[in-house]
Amino acid sequence: MNAILYAITVVIWGSTWLAIYFQVGEVPVSVSVMYRFALAAALMLPAMALLGKLQKTTRRDQGFMVLQGACLFSMNFLCFYSATQYISSGLVSVIFSLATLFNAVNNRVFFRERLPVSVFIAAGFGLSGLSLLFWPELTDNTNTQVVRGAALAALGTLFFSLGNMVSKRHSQKGLSPLTTNAYAMTYGAGLLVILLVIQRQPLVMSDSPVYWGALVYLSVFGSIVAFTTYLMLVARIGANRAAYATVMFPMIALLLSWWFEGYRFNAAAVLGMALTVTGNIVISQPRWLSRSVQRIYRSRSLRQPNNLPAQMYMTQTKIPNGK
Repeated sequence: MNAILYAITVVIWGSTWLAIYFQVGEVPVSVSVMYRFALAAALMLPAMALLGKLQKTTRRDQGFMVLQGACLFSMNFLCFYSATQYISSGLVSVIFSLATLFNAVNNRVFFRERLPVSVFIAAGFGLSGLSLLFWPELTDNTNTQVVRGAALAALGTLFFSLGNMVSKRHSQKGLSPLTTNAYAMTYGAGLLVILLVIQRQPLVMSDSPVYWGALVYLSVFGSIVAFTTYLMLVARIGANRAAYATVMFPMIALLLSWWFEGYRFNAAAVLGMALTVTGNIVISQPRWLSRSVQRIYRSRSLRQPNNLPAQMYMTQTKIPNGK
């Protein structure tokens, strides 16, 4: 089940970056994000209520769902959509892959969890691989717009990670992602409406079928389906391991770029893909990594000359019966 949830999350969210790109331009960012989550909430919350799947919650739970809506279903995507106006969607996805590190640090801050070694090793592999994949873009863009876009993408990733922490709190309270997402998307859309009123931003409509097709895809699959599967992963395997799915998103984005935009693979790209997959294995199998490191350490310690006298003593000394 973990593998299925992981695959669904990676494939869908990996493709949403292209859909976000199709929405940027004619319609203001805040309006597009509001459309996305208003549609998702309008589909999800009534359906959950009619099916009797909404769990009972307290006022405190609802308060945290407002916070989740702000972090996961409004502010973070305002940052991501805005970032694509300054840098490419591929570079935004690279920065978004830092969610693994954000989650590890935030788990330490909010839940006093230790930072496992596998997180740092996997992050090293993943970020090195992604840097190779997008190295030309990272080196060619040197103007202030790139700095602004990178800062917005990093801020959006921070909001995403904080939303993960709220979702983890929900899972510890026994609340399912379906219930919390239904409420949080509604609150997120409401917060965006309030923002539009404050900004006096009119509701701009697009005539492009591509825009509306991307909107439906982002609302149904990118929001309802993928967020639910991802938060189910957070509840099942923890925020640190679940967040490494974000390192795999650019891989899907790169394949879509090759298919739709004529991206050409080179040696650096292939090596980057291999490093990213290696990091994925490391973060998915922390126990295997720990056992491997222990085996290597024991095998090296047995070869040390300082251990020879003790080994000879143990093999040559006879212990009397009953002693």
